[in-house]
Amino acid sequence: MTIKLEALRCLVTVARHGNLAGAADALGRTPAAISMMLSQLEQHIGAPLFESDRKSRLTPLGLMTLEEAERAVAIYEQSVAAIDRHSRSTAGTVRIAAVPSVSMTLQPRAIARYRETRPHVRLEISDVDSAAVFRRLEMGAADIGLASGTVPPSLEAIELATDPLGIICHAEGPIASAAGPANWSSLALETFIDNGLCMLVEEPDVQDMLKASPLTALNTTTLLSFVRAGFGATILPERALPPERGPLRYIQPEGNVYQRRVLLLQRRDGRVSPAALAFKELLIAMARDEKVF
Repeated sequence: MTIKLEALRCLVTVARHGNLAGAADALGRTPAAISMMLSQLEQHIGAPLFESDRKSRLTPLGLMTLEEAERAVAIYEQSVAAIDRHSRSTAGTVRIAAVPSVSMTLQPRAIARYRETRPHVRLEISDVDSAAVFRRLEMGAADIGLASGTVPPSLEAIELATDPLGIICHAEGPIASAAGPANWSSLALETFIDNGLCMLVEEPDVQDMLKASPLTALNTTTLLSFVRAGFGATILPERALPPERGPLRYIQPEGNVYQRRVLLLQRRDGRVSPAALAFKELLIAMARDEKVF
C-alpha cells in the first residue's frame, strides 16, 4: 500500500493537537476515522508511531516520520497555493498593446475592475498605432492587443464593437465654419492629415486626398494635437476625442457611413497566461454587457 498524503496530514495534525479529538475537529472528520487512518499508516510502516493509544507522545520513529510528513505536507500546500494563484490570476504580468482611442474609453474601467480581484498582477500598457499592435503580438512582445484594421493571418481577432468614422476638425476652421451640412468631400477645405484609419473611408475624393496628404500621424494623441494647432483635419471615431474637447469638433458627414471595428487580438499559435486570459474575458464581458464602446 502506498502512503497517502492524507495519512501524513493526519499524523501532522494529531501531533500538533496531542489528541484525536482536536485533530478530528481540525480535519473535519470523526475521531474514529482519524484513528483508523493512523492505524493504516502504522501498518504500512510496520511499527507504532505513538507510545500509547492517547496519541499524546510520538515514538522515535514517529518523530522522524513526523518530520518527513511535515515537509511533504508543506510542499504540497505550497504547490496548491501557487496553482490557485495562477488559476485565479492573482500573480503574473499582462502585456497589453492598444490604440490610444480604445485605451481612453475602455481600458481605465477594465483595469479598475480587473484590479479589484487581481491586485497583484502587473499590467504593462503600451499606447501604439494598429500596425505596432500587430507587430508586438507577432513578436511575442504583447499578450493582448486592441486595435483596428486588416488583421494579419498570424493573429486571431474578436470584434468587440464598431463605431462610425467622421471628420475631426478645428472649431474655427473652414470645415466647421462652412455653411450647410458637411460631406466627405468637405475634407478638401483643409489640409488632410493622414492616419491609419483613413484608408477605411472608400470615397474616391478621400483616397485622392490620402495619396496627396503632406502630414501623417499614427498616434492619436499626436494627431489630435495637430488638429488642435490648426494644421488640418483628419478622420477618426468620435470617442477618440478626450472628454475635454477644447477646439476639437467631430462632424458626421452626410452620405456613406464607414465603421471602425474594435478588435481584441492575440496570436493564433500562442498561449496566454491565466492572468492575460482573465483580462481578455473581462474585456469581452464589458463590451457585451455594458456597451462601453
